[in-house]
Amino acid sequence: MESIHPCLWFDNNALEAAEFYTGIFPDSRILNVTHYSKDMPMPASTVLTVDIEIRGVRLMLLNGGPLFQFNESISLVCPCANQAEIDEFWDKLLSGGGQPVQCGWLKDRFGVSWQVSPAGFGEMFANGTEEQRERWMAAMMPMVKLDINVLMAAWNG
Repeated sequence: MESIHPCLWFDNNALEAAEFYTGIFPDSRILNVTHYSKDMPMPASTVLTVDIEIRGVRLMLLNGGPLFQFNESISLVCPCANQAEIDEFWDKLLSGGGQPVQCGWLKDRFGVSWQVSPAGFGEMFANGTEEQRERWMAAMMPMVKLDINVLMAAWNG
């Protein structure tokens, strides 16, 4: 049985997005491409869906037209092992017209929101003291791209 996986609705550039994402992350690949046929909402042979795998996670990218747009209510989390990975993925995801936001969030050139953050952050945050969480948040809130050294210094007091 297939696992549950997200489908991201693009206007008409799902294949371009698939190539962009699989070009950024090692061990990523395009799994399948389907096309519209006659009597469907878009011209025959237009890409309908692109199934990709990024870091072992499957995503479906759908060309559905301009009806829906991405917003921050859905984001993809990119856990990074160190500052070098944060810097690398941050720069690559912003390339071609992305926008930095705040607290490690960005929007890529397709409008998809990403959280580029330290790996293990959720578990660490959940198991820390109230004081550690407060210091971490105080350090993180003014940041755009996250700086692990500054965050860890705040965490450690």
